[in-house]
Amino acid sequence: MGNLDHLFKVLVVGDAQVGKTSLLHRYVYDVFCKEYKMTIGVDFALKIVQWSDSVTVRLQLWDIAGQERFTSMTRLYYKQASACVVMFDLTNIDSFRSSRMWKEDLDSKVTQDNGDPVPCILLANKCDLSPWAVTKEEVDQFSKENNFIGWTETSVKENKNINESMRVLIEKIMETRDRGYSSLVTQGNYINLKDLSVPGSSCC
Repeated sequence: MGNLDHLFKVLVVGDAQVGKTSLLHRYVYDVFCKEYKMTIGVDFALKIVQWSDSVTVRLQLWDIAGQERFTSMTRLYYKQASACVVMFDLTNIDSFRSSRMWKEDLDSKVTQDNGDPVPCILLANKCDLSPWAVTKEEVDQFSKENNFIGWTETSVKENKNINESMRVLIEKIMETRDRGYSSLVTQGNYINLKDLSVPGSSCC
């Protein structure tokens, strides 16, 4: 049996300065850049994951600039996306509140073939900083109310839960694909990644 090669487009959205570009650099290149450079429009990165002995997953990651939520260009950027990451800064309440608008914008512009929303994970970034501007209970309720597949805290700087959370998203993309885009239950629960091994996280 030959090797199966899957290509998926994954959007990374959220307000400016929440860590989207840093997430891509950490996940794809395993580096963290202290210097902040604002994304203009959209940036791209490719992550190749050897998912199993016979399956390779290529993630085409689209880093959407924070200000793009206010333009009509997002419909073009979102086209044919397989999944999405919505990210906010745990120390910035405005970025958390904006997550609802990002999710609503996404759901209104891209869907699966059967009309359901594409799988979307909520990442609460900068968990290494304090004080947090929002509680775990508030994030949990928000995630459930807005049909995320789940949420977890991350720290791009400390490389906490980056590979693990992306693996969860890939699993949901693969599940969606294998089910022929049938409806998936999205509980929105907190994703406990502490004991999660990360097979298939190597980069080619």
